[in-house]
Amino acid sequence: MDEIIAATQAMPRLRYRRVLLKLGGEALAGRQGFGIDPHEAGEVAAKVREIKEAGVEVALVLGAGNLWRGTDGLAHGMDRVTADHMGMLATVMNALALRDALERQGVVTRVQTAIEMRSVAEPYIRGRAIRHLEKGRVVIIGAGTGNPFFTTDTAAALRAMEIDAEVLIKATKVDGVYDSDPVSNPNARFFGRLTYLEALAMRVGVIDGTAITLCMENDLPIIVVNLWKPNSLITAVRGGEVGTLITHG
Repeated sequence: MDEIIAATQAMPRLRYRRVLLKLGGEALAGRQGFGIDPHEAGEVAAKVREIKEAGVEVALVLGAGNLWRGTDGLAHGMDRVTADHMGMLATVMNALALRDALERQGVVTRVQTAIEMRSVAEPYIRGRAIRHLEKGRVVIIGAGTGNPFFTTDTAAALRAMEIDAEVLIKATKVDGVYDSDPVSNPNARFFGRLTYLEALAMRVGVIDGTAITLCMENDLPIIVVNLWKPNSLITAVRGGEVGTLITHG
């Protein structure tokens, strides 16, 4: 018993015990930049499993940029509602792929969708999602909010509030928020901390302004991290210095 207590005390403490993790669909795409790469899905699943095994309750919202971009349809005259509904369905495909990858690694996972498709996944029900989290299951929430004109970032902020998450983690391919694109500008300035108002004023491209506003109004911190940087997620949930923290200041 003493050994168990000592081991527990030696474990790094968690800052956040329930998180909403927002991933772009490109995280599943691999080097080709489109489609779903099962190997890449497995890499993402391993990162989710790491924070899950640390004791974090994890819910996820995925984008659909690897399968469909509504802006492409709009550029060719497509109806906005149709384009958005197609994007919602694409997020469900990503959710199913990530669920498969997680369960192959022994992580019990449930997919819920804002658009009902009961033969594929559960309908999104707030209480049921929370119950799954309390039972130690990962919950992937697909189909955005179920409504057009809302981004998956906004859907992530909304679901984070609904399930009483303690933080919204936006995992991307850059280290955090910069004042310009760090890929094209090597002198781009990095920000370790921002207030919600500063982030809105900068019109940061890494996360939607509506999502930031929703988090600001409900005092939900946002952390923007590089998904592919080693230990970035586990460092974030432990409250370490990683990425960009967006709060009231």
